Amino acid sequence: MGQRVLASLLLVAIAPLLLAVAALVLLDGRPVVFRQHRLGRDKVPFEILKLRTIAGGEITRLGGVLRRTGIDELPQLVNIARGDMRFIGPRPLTSYDVERLGWAGPEYADRWLVSPGLTGYAQFAPVCDKELSHRLDDYYARERTLWLDVKITAASAAVLVLGKRRVKGLMFR
Repeated sequence: MGQRVLASLLLVAIAPLLLAVAALVLLDGRPVVFRQHRLGRDKVPFEILKLRTIAGGEITRLGGVLRRTGIDELPQLVNIARGDMRFIGPRPLTSYDVERLGWAGPEYADRWLVSPGLTGYAQFAPVCDKELSHRLDDYYARERTLWLDVKITAASAAVLVLGKRRVKGLMFR
């Protein structure tokens, strides 16, 4: 089954959860959905969708829970259904992020050969480091394997139960 079809089926299955969480986000104000331009495969721009987790420049109490569990990312299933993203791949970056990180040069080209993902290898690095993130994204882009995808998928599922902080770094032990 293709990723676009699977994402569409998952959206239908989790629609009640998304509607309930959207109603809670709405209690904190509008908009419910955060939209931002990101760069996809071959640096083609697209609009990413997330549940809003910030109000007045601060992460809301609900937003903190949504971020820890990754629930704020679930609207990206729409991006996968559209074909902008895949389930697994490098983190989709903004143009500003690419410039800030210095990832525009030819030595970073492999990263842009694959579609960005809802989750990815670099998101589970034990520390947040731009060079480590690049190496992991580059490795994933060049060496994608079923085993690596299974590990990333398992870690992503564990985030829903244990939270990002507990799962981060487990893949590298």
